[in-house]
Amino acid sequence: MMHLYHAGYDVIEKPDVHHGRKNADFGQGFYTTDDQEFASRWVREKTGADIIINQYELDDSDLKVKKLERNKEWFEYIFANRRVRPDVYADYDLIIGPIANDTIYETFGIITSGFLSDQEAMKLLMVGGSSQQIVLKSQKAADNLKFLSSEILSKEKILSCKQKHLEENEKFQEEFAKAMQEIET
Repeated sequence: MMHLYHAGYDVIEKPDVHHGRKNADFGQGFYTTDDQEFASRWVREKTGADIIINQYELDDSDLKVKKLERNKEWFEYIFANRRVRPDVYADYDLIIGPIANDTIYETFGIITSGFLSDQEAMKLLMVGGSSQQIVLKSQKAADNLKFLSSEILSKEKILSCKQKHLEENEKFQEEFAKAMQEIET
């Protein structure tokens, strides 16, 4: 049994795995995390909308699960999904793996322009911390998901999350700049 969280602007009791973007890290699906704090930091404020954290329980015992690590397989899967290529793991119910860092669009753009090799891009994508995403890819996975509760984040929690995000981003930018310097030399 897994405890999962999804951040957004709505209470979602029954997620639609076919609703999300096709060019997301792990393709189309319902994106969650097992880290409530990360879920709270993930979503950004939107005028006129509350930030809502939905909590679930997932029975994954009879699901086909693909686990990815930050390595070449993960890199190639995200790169293919970002370019809306056929999903090589379409027969899996659940995909678990690291979230790519915030520069992934730029990094992949540089690769396709020929300025970075795949090896150099991998080095950049390894920079920074790594939170885990758990993506429900099939209706079977969605049917195994039990909605537990939802909560609206308080203004204090939102401010705290913003501050933590700023601190994490500053550290990430420093590490990214160092990695870029190493590539250039």
